Amino acid sequence: MANAIIRVLLADDHKIVREGTRQLLEQSSDLSIVAETARGEDAVRLCDELKPDVVVMDVHMPGMNGLEAARAIRQRQPAIRVLILSAYDDDRYVFPLLDTGASGYLLKTASGDDLADAIRAVYRGETVLDPQISWKVRTRYTQPQVYRAGNMTEGLTERELDVLRKVAAGKSNKEAGEALGISTNTVQVHLRNIFGKLGVNDRTQAVAFAIRQGWVNLDE
Repeated sequence: MANAIIRVLLADDHKIVREGTRQLLEQSSDLSIVAETARGEDAVRLCDELKPDVVVMDVHMPGMNGLEAARAIRQRQPAIRVLILSAYDDDRYVFPLLDTGASGYLLKTASGDDLADAIRAVYRGETVLDPQISWKVRTRYTQPQVYRAGNMTEGLTERELDVLRKVAAGKSNKEAGEALGISTNTVQVHLRNIFGKLGVNDRTQAVAFAIRQGWVNLDE
């Protein structure tokens, strides 16, 4: 595998970024850019047609965004590795993208050598995270997260935010409970706690509050 040519697809809506990335990667004899695109739906189509080894994908693209495209690629072509290359390190992008099965997440501050090494690593089946993203992941799973804003005296817990995200996705209490592995009654308890902490009266107001804070992204 060390001597294999790794076939790479670039997906980024900024032409200058794609061109710069291509030029950097083409300096490595083991990396071959088979195609590039500015749109998520085209990335999915090209993966079906060309079956690259690795897709280097941005988060924000017109039409189908990086999250939707990554999910579709992983469902349709599970052998293809998806490496996110983004300017954003927000939790609302990082964790949903990793949940799709993306093999890595780098920030655009990474060097060309770092990107090339990351492509090789995910091709080998490894997971690659930018140091800043790696810190977020470790913190998320080793420390309880509290989401607090404005006049809130007590922040939302990670579990409460999970419930709120399911509600924002249009799920009923029963559906949210099934997705999270908890009972409907537990979902109702979480929602009452959420309403009290946010100072709102219903689900719509709670979701709107969370969107304003950047805790919930309807694209998820």
